[in-house]
Amino acid sequence: MSWTRRDALKGLGGIPILGAVWWAGASSTVSKKNERSAILEQLNLKPSLPPAVQGIGGEPVRVGIIGFGIRGEQLCRALGFATNEWKADMKAATEEDPKHSALKDFMGQEKLNLKLTGVCDIFDYRANKALKSFNSDDNKMVRYRTHQEMIRSGNVDAVVIATPDHWHAPMAIDALENNIHVYIEKPMTHTVEETYRLREAALNSSAVLQVGHQHRQTLSFLTAKDIVQKGTIGHVSLIQTNTNRNDDNGAWMYDIHPDASTQTIDWEMFLGTAPKIPFNKNHFFRWRKWWAYGSGLSGDLLSHDYDRLNCVLNMGIPNSVMASGGIYTHKDGRNVPDVLQVNMEFPNFSTGSSQIKGKEKGMTFVYSATLGNGYNRPTVLMGHDGTMELGNRLTVWPDGRSTRYADMVEEEKMNPGVPIYQYNPGANIPDAVASATSQYFADKGLMWTYINGARVDSTFLHMREWLSSVRNGGNVSCGIKEGFEEAISSHMAGLSYKLGRRIDWDPSEEKLVPIEGIDFDEALLSNTVVT
Repeated sequence: MSWTRRDALKGLGGIPILGAVWWAGASSTVSKKNERSAILEQLNLKPSLPPAVQGIGGEPVRVGIIGFGIRGEQLCRALGFATNEWKADMKAATEEDPKHSALKDFMGQEKLNLKLTGVCDIFDYRANKALKSFNSDDNKMVRYRTHQEMIRSGNVDAVVIATPDHWHAPMAIDALENNIHVYIEKPMTHTVEETYRLREAALNSSAVLQVGHQHRQTLSFLTAKDIVQKGTIGHVSLIQTNTNRNDDNGAWMYDIHPDASTQTIDWEMFLGTAPKIPFNKNHFFRWRKWWAYGSGLSGDLLSHDYDRLNCVLNMGIPNSVMASGGIYTHKDGRNVPDVLQVNMEFPNFSTGSSQIKGKEKGMTFVYSATLGNGYNRPTVLMGHDGTMELGNRLTVWPDGRSTRYADMVEEEKMNPGVPIYQYNPGANIPDAVASATSQYFADKGLMWTYINGARVDSTFLHMREWLSSVRNGGNVSCGIKEGFEEAISSHMAGLSYKLGRRIDWDPSEEKLVPIEGIDFDEALLSNTVVT
């Protein structure tokens, strides 16, 4: 009897190793099992664990949080600090559904050697919420009105920056110049010029900078890197990766808090370098919808997809980028697109070839996004010898025209319609998510990964790596080099959309190829699109 997809799926459910790893290309006879073992040995594919990090010993690291909104709260939970309100909500959710495990997972999370000593948020409600939840005899916390005050207080060794995008670089540069360690959310910068200044500050500082691309801790991406390096799928010529969302939260229509007013929010501090406009609650809580404060699909979501493929392929900055799109679903006053199509060209990139030397070289990275449809499109890496579908799980199919597998396909040891390799690190663990947007992040590997069959928060692992480097030295997985590549690539996409033309990168000069009469940063921040 042939080994079918149904057999493969049934088999995946009961393999208690680091998740499920399965060869699905062989039949279930004894002879075919022997062939399966031989082919698996030949492919030499194994799940990859995240690199071990040293313990965070010595005196506790004193950490300050700058920006205690949605992401700021999530980052604090990864550090071991959950608000009273969140714990009450999760307790109620567990009472309603005993399978709801968020509170249990948080309580069982490894304790990191740190103190949360400061909060800086320009909305009184958020700052007070942190103080009420985190101030204790063991953890004394202070509110700071400005990031400068916190950085110079002598009360923090490190800061976590979770503000609107236009404040990322100024705050990070100030911290690094004062040798304060930085964990910064993506995109690393808001303009091209800031990207160079932040790189200079990081290279000249004794402090450690980590960019918040937590998927670099996800086992499937580490395994995918090993698969590509071993030539399993051959020369990759095309990558397709996507964003599909179809709810208000996914389109950045966040709730507006009833306590918001000019008395409770420092509006001038929020604006910073952005155009001066009267107090506007919509802009404050939904800032991602405007170029003045956010980076749109290119900096907000493409940056995730670019970096998670960059951590697999180490492809670097594209030679050129072309982008198009528009505001087609959410006619609500926003000026960032809700549909975006991006082509990144890497004409000199190669993952190796099974064909004659020189025949294959170059790759196109395609990003396609809509905030008006929730259909789940997978990330796919297309190689001459195979195709990889990559998310929190990964699957590899052989190609019917493969050079490497030609004999095995002809002998029917491999079938192009059946995976040769499947890896599901959480095969025995149900992944319950609360919303369509949460499902989107889970599929991207941005919420959790699995170690020895246990689900672990990817953000926790990323922040633990940062804190370990702060205490022990060594490199982080997403430092200034990776952040620079992510920021420049994202800005190229934003500029191409805004200008309606190709944006080129000069790798020898490490700069964007100038366009006569165009100031790139002015174009990037403008509220208009050239047509």
